[in-house]
Amino acid sequence: MKPIKEFLTAKANNYQGYVHPRFHDLAVHFSRFQDARAGQGGAALVVYHQGKKVLDIYTGKKSELEAWQPDTLSVCYSTGKGVLATLVHILVSRGLISYDTPVAEYWPEFAQQGKDKITLAHMLSHQSGLYDIRNIIDNAREMLDWSHMLERIAAAKPRFELGTAAAYQPLTFGWQVGGALEKATGNTLAELMNEYLVQPLQLDGAYFGVPEHKLSRVARPIHRKKTDTQPRAEKTQPRARKPNLMERALQWSGQNPQDFQDAMIPKGMKHLNFFSDEGLKAIIPAATGVFTANSLAKVYAMLVQQGQWQGQQLISQDIFQRLSTVQYTHRDRIMPLPMHWRLGYHRILTLGKSSKGFGHIGFNGSGAWCDPERNLSFAYTHNFPTASITGDYRLWGLTQEALRCADQIRKGRKGWF
Repeated sequence: MKPIKEFLTAKANNYQGYVHPRFHDLAVHFSRFQDARAGQGGAALVVYHQGKKVLDIYTGKKSELEAWQPDTLSVCYSTGKGVLATLVHILVSRGLISYDTPVAEYWPEFAQQGKDKITLAHMLSHQSGLYDIRNIIDNAREMLDWSHMLERIAAAKPRFELGTAAAYQPLTFGWQVGGALEKATGNTLAELMNEYLVQPLQLDGAYFGVPEHKLSRVARPIHRKKTDTQPRAEKTQPRARKPNLMERALQWSGQNPQDFQDAMIPKGMKHLNFFSDEGLKAIIPAATGVFTANSLAKVYAMLVQQGQWQGQQLISQDIFQRLSTVQYTHRDRIMPLPMHWRLGYHRILTLGKSSKGFGHIGFNGSGAWCDPERNLSFAYTHNFPTASITGDYRLWGLTQEALRCADQIRKGRKGWF
């Protein structure tokens, strides 16, 4: 009940930036969600509707001593998967790589361990079987070395036969897909991002590996200060730990907890901090993509217009139809609910509104998506503590209200479903 009370009693105007009158209710929701935890961090929200920016707001703290700014960059965890997938679709449209050609034809070393038939389409839809991070490296710090991780992926063995299942790839997705792009084109991932995505869209911040001179723009987590209020004797008494929400969800779903652990938790993770300078500079595309909310929303504003942006056709019509088509509808081995995987994206999670759109959310509750039917794109970034593998109620609530505002314009009524 505490979050509901905080929401209802929070300030309705705790934000800065631009708001179109028709999306004012969404700005109020944003303020109320952030106001109660203003001392814990900051956030930004950007929305495009019918090709125009209708909301660009931010609030809170970028760090202990700095306020959030319009150009603040945020670590977005798996939200970056959607950006990497979008780069893929642009390169496929240019004929630089193919969805259906075995990746081993571009990357001969990848053919090891029976992977000679795995394609880019399998990787993008999480059907390659290469979801295991825990057993392919001995220490999480190995993830800081891009070339080393490409070697580990090339040597890895799939956990199931191709075409028989799907398993979300929380960490390995980036090395699979990014490695395939580099091997097919002969360019680095940073060069490909800059030439085919950042420059055409004029993005104000989008990185897989933050340059040294951009580190000062990145929001860092603000850790709560612990208070020592319990009597010392009471603190020494052992207490049985209750399963957290994610653990309970996995139990209810009937999935194998070992699959989840192998996909999500590298050995020695306590020795790696994604928010340290070395963590931010490392290329870990599936987990540490760093973006402004405006960059994310603009990527999806291009997608919502079926690959077009200001006179440029970045993604061809046939490729757009392919990338937005659901490839797998069943619950996969990792996620506790069906994600309806497209080529690099999943369905939109809301508090009730139905949407045929797609995008990607991150473990910290960031997220970006587009809804072609409503001609709407959305991006939410922040530096608050992590939430869960399916985001948190703030992301779902903001998504819900964004769809409702668009429906008010489209249908003359918001509705809840």
